Amino acid sequence: MRLKAKTINSSGAIIQLYTGDGKGKTTAAIGQAVRAAGAGKKVAFFQFLKGGKFPVSEEKILIAQDNIDYTRFNETTKFFDKNLDSTAMAARIRLDLNIVKKAAFTGKYSMIILDEITHVINGGYCDEKSVINMMKKSPVGTGFVLTGRGAPAGLVKTADLVTEMKAIKHPYNRGVKAARGVEF
Repeated sequence: MRLKAKTINSSGAIIQLYTGDGKGKTTAAIGQAVRAAGAGKKVAFFQFLKGGKFPVSEEKILIAQDNIDYTRFNETTKFFDKNLDSTAMAARIRLDLNIVKKAAFTGKYSMIILDEITHVINGGYCDEKSVINMMKKSPVGTGFVLTGRGAPAGLVKTADLVTEMKAIKHPYNRGVKAARGVEF
């Protein structure tokens, strides 16, 4: 007896959420982008809160891919910038989210990645319901990958796949600084 494969919806597009305090959330999203692009699908990859002077290492690879449209927004967090103007950042994030929404509704993309979106929501820069509504109203066949620590309950409930990365041991705890090519 042969079993038929089931998909979550007729297009096979799902909402994936990578959360938790462990390392690997962005890495998982990058892997999903590469896999989709390798299958000939068009991907929009948006990174929030990783702005700043220095590019993240994955940027070179993602930009070079024909099927991936990569955008790293310029905002940052207090972790990287102690003198952060929260009001100005909130205004920038609102503009950035409009770019994401326009991309989501074009029907051009099979996959849209919102890296660190949970921090945008948890920081009060975006309403969780507006992200959920955007995903639900996007064209059939548009899947989403969301990342970030502390995923709000509504995102967890909405997602088809939720993976929690759990920190068991990390070099930071021994005083080892972040390394290019490993953490950024």
